[in-house]
Amino acid sequence: MTPDNQTNPERRAPGDTSNQSRSGANCRRIPSDVRRGAHETPPPWRRKKNSRAVLLAAGIALILGFGWKAKAQDLREVVKKMDELYRADTSFSEVEMEIVTPHWKRTLCMKVWTQGKSKTFIRILSPPREEGIATLRLGNEMWNYLPRANKVIKIPPSMMMSSWMGSDFTNDDLVKEFTLLDDFTYRFAAPAEAEPDRLYVAMTPREGLPIVWGKILAAIGKDDLIPVWDKYFNEKGQLVRTIHFRDVKRFGSRLIPSVMEVTPQNKEGQKTILRYLKAEFNFHLSAQIFSLRNLQSGN
Repeated sequence: MTPDNQTNPERRAPGDTSNQSRSGANCRRIPSDVRRGAHETPPPWRRKKNSRAVLLAAGIALILGFGWKAKAQDLREVVKKMDELYRADTSFSEVEMEIVTPHWKRTLCMKVWTQGKSKTFIRILSPPREEGIATLRLGNEMWNYLPRANKVIKIPPSMMMSSWMGSDFTNDDLVKEFTLLDDFTYRFAAPAEAEPDRLYVAMTPREGLPIVWGKILAAIGKDDLIPVWDKYFNEKGQLVRTIHFRDVKRFGSRLIPSVMEVTPQNKEGQKTILRYLKAEFNFHLSAQIFSLRNLQSGN
């Protein structure tokens, strides 16, 4: 755990005696004429009392030490749970994406395949106007296939923050390979709107990584560690978008929110709602799915 994630800088590790002289200043001094010699054996009652004091001090130090480690470990487990909620070695899902703006609304139905953190394939099934449009992501590279023009377009880095299919998800959302656990520093937070049944985690990208967000603040259920919302901030600390999670369902062995609603901060009346209709995790997938040939096949 990095220093950014320490829970309480004032809590001391077991054996820390930096305050010993200050606390000792309040102890009553024994007059020199009744002070025992340095080599004189103390009576049994004093030996017993000293043993109890040593045991008590050791117990307190042990409790404080384990308490600090447990809290830090709990934080790491919370972030790991957030990281792995939708991720798997392989996955397949049928998804409905509703895009709402002040002027129009439309719904896309699609199938999505993933392999690890580096491969994604999306095929749009409806409406008819967008049927057959596909997206392939391999690592940091991304291609779109437009069936009406029978053309494959590689997405340049300059377009990574552009909207994907007119939604509030960006191309960068599809190609991101970072993990909250490894690529961010994190700490428990206490925002002004904190609720007692939730945990709050503030996450900041580590230096030198190509991550567009300045900070992510997440609210998680305290009992089930299911996400409630994520707030994304830019490098100036300004809120850019909020993702709300709801309608928790079980897909196989996983319990996940089946609905994600993305609301941009500066676009009034606009939102994107992603609904998982079906989801499967950790099964064999053909490597041919994640290929440029399959991108143009229409399958």
